[in-house]
Amino acid sequence: MRFDVLTLFPEMITSAAGVGITGRAQERKIIELSAWNPRDYTHDNHKTVDDRPYGGGPGMVMKYQPLHDALMVAQQAHPDPAKVVYLSPQGRLISQSLLAGASKWPRLILVAGRYEGIDERFIAGHCDEEWSIGDYVLSGGELAALVVIDAITRLLPGALGDVESALQDSHSDGLLDCPHYTRPEVINGIAVPDVLLSGNHADINRWRMKQALGKTWCKRPDLLNGKQLTAEQTALLNEFINEVGREN
Repeated sequence: MRFDVLTLFPEMITSAAGVGITGRAQERKIIELSAWNPRDYTHDNHKTVDDRPYGGGPGMVMKYQPLHDALMVAQQAHPDPAKVVYLSPQGRLISQSLLAGASKWPRLILVAGRYEGIDERFIAGHCDEEWSIGDYVLSGGELAALVVIDAITRLLPGALGDVESALQDSHSDGLLDCPHYTRPEVINGIAVPDVLLSGNHADINRWRMKQALGKTWCKRPDLLNGKQLTAEQTALLNEFINEVGREN
């Protein structure tokens, strides 16, 4: 999969995405990544990319022309068709299912805005979608772009050392992940649950499902709203709730 990012800070994207899973994915040719600076496509000596908003008000707005020209060059740099996504606090809140769908696309162009935003005519004329990583405001869209790149890369075949890792992540099946433990077996008097030491994979899988359901019920009950649980999952969740009630 190929990612292109329109950003005033290309080094922020290429540096951060050059390490860890995204860095290894680039080395393995699982993903390609390029960053395009609208400042390189300005037509004045000062390389101006922003201007005052019509109607007055605080802050500056990114200009249409540098973004447009940068996008045209980015689109022509590779033959695969691309979806163009503007990263904005006004956009659709990203979810694991949204990212899973996007991971099937051959190419994604992410637009990282700055200042008070970008000229609305660029959004209307060139952006297929608007995405948000949360109901808060950042100084720019670069961190959001990195979140999207990392989250999608994890879903691509070969990106993770263990193909099961992404399948077991929180939100992959609409639930939070179960608790995890590693050596030593006892820390400060707290031992690893016996079932994880039993070697009985059926019991372990059942325990993990119960804990995932229980953790979701405790921390993010909204995720269970409208989710169709199987009879086994319902029984496991009820077991968890009863156990918590007895402990309290």
